[in-house]
Amino acid sequence: MMTYETQSLLEALQSLRREDHFQKLTRFGIPTEHALGVPVPALRRLARTLRGRHDLALGLWESEWHEARILATMIADPSQTTPQMMDRWSAAFDSWDLCDQCCANLFRHLPFAWDKIPEYAARPEEFVRRTAFALIASLAMGDRKIPDAPFLAVLPLIERYADDPRNFVRKAVNWALRQIGKRNVTLYPEALTLSRRLAASSHKTTAWIGKDAVRELTDPQILARLHTAVLNPQT
Repeated sequence: MMTYETQSLLEALQSLRREDHFQKLTRFGIPTEHALGVPVPALRRLARTLRGRHDLALGLWESEWHEARILATMIADPSQTTPQMMDRWSAAFDSWDLCDQCCANLFRHLPFAWDKIPEYAARPEEFVRRTAFALIASLAMGDRKIPDAPFLAVLPLIERYADDPRNFVRKAVNWALRQIGKRNVTLYPEALTLSRRLAASSHKTTAWIGKDAVRELTDPQILARLHTAVLNPQT
């Protein structure tokens, strides 16, 4: 049921619409049928006053507006997010940006996030499978306290699904691999070894994922940053 507060938020979102941003969505591969054209920075500013308003997050999600759903991922309460809710939201993803925002803003904070990764990777839906690998990347970038073991454990998963030619899957697999490799000097050689193995594949998609990851992981700036991290572990 649409509450007065939810309706007010939707009206606020409509007031933040920018025609120039709306015109960019199609170019970025984002469906516009339910989009308003509100830039993410504007959503983040709005979300600052609504953190933890899980009731509003649910209402915004049910509205089906693209930016309302992104805002919902920013204000939903992880402690009230169940595995069933995670399944429902991921099944409704219809764009890469909604998927990635939800992984970064909400899913990575859930205690069962790692359990969902192999489950979602095995699913055939393009954006559900993307969720698995976008979540790996989000965990790699967003939480420095996670030990290396879970990231090492998902490398075989990356290799297994590196032959999925669908654009939004292959890019997420590549993203996950690169972020694991850039995380620290322990994970780096493991990710680079896998990248080189994928790069040598005769499968076009697999080879692209591997070659692109090798290119980034051997970039002098990345190597310098990892070297600096070894010398200054507190930075």
